[in-house]
Amino acid sequence: MALPEEKTILVVDDEPDVRQYLAAILEDAGFNVLTAADGEEALRSIRQQRPDFISLDLIMPRKSGQKFLYELRKDKELARIPVLIVTAHARDDLGRDDLRDILQSSTMSGPGTYLEKPIKPLSYVRSIQRALGIEETQDTSEKLGLKEALQNELQGADSDALRKALEALKASTKR
Repeated sequence: MALPEEKTILVVDDEPDVRQYLAAILEDAGFNVLTAADGEEALRSIRQQRPDFISLDLIMPRKSGQKFLYELRKDKELARIPVLIVTAHARDDLGRDDLRDILQSSTMSGPGTYLEKPIKPLSYVRSIQRALGIEETQDTSEKLGLKEALQNELQGADSDALRKALEALKASTKR
């Protein structure tokens, strides 16, 4: 069975914060990660280093996820790379039609072909692990679950609580 550290994931998203967030989740799960800001950059990246999997935003400038995916599927060597669409626009006017076109044209099919933002880290990693035939370990579940719980708590925390949490984390890493 494959291991995460043996696999490279290309994260394609035009939002720098989202791209960095998704990359951090995958790195925490043990994957090697490449990133690209749009479909054009992703195609250049793939030609330099072929990834084992692609996490693809749907709505991007220059070359959208849909256009990128169609170009990828036309290339016999690259067409077999599994792709997961990660989009905030599955149900709105910006992306609904593009996603429906992708799913109906059999460019992608089956369960787990897309996730809606905001994504849950564990669901994201599990989707990729299943597609790549990687065992879903308890260690990964615990680590990502703790990270997700911490992020949820941080969203509602006041400045004093955040400061104390940061100090506690810094103190624990100095040991």
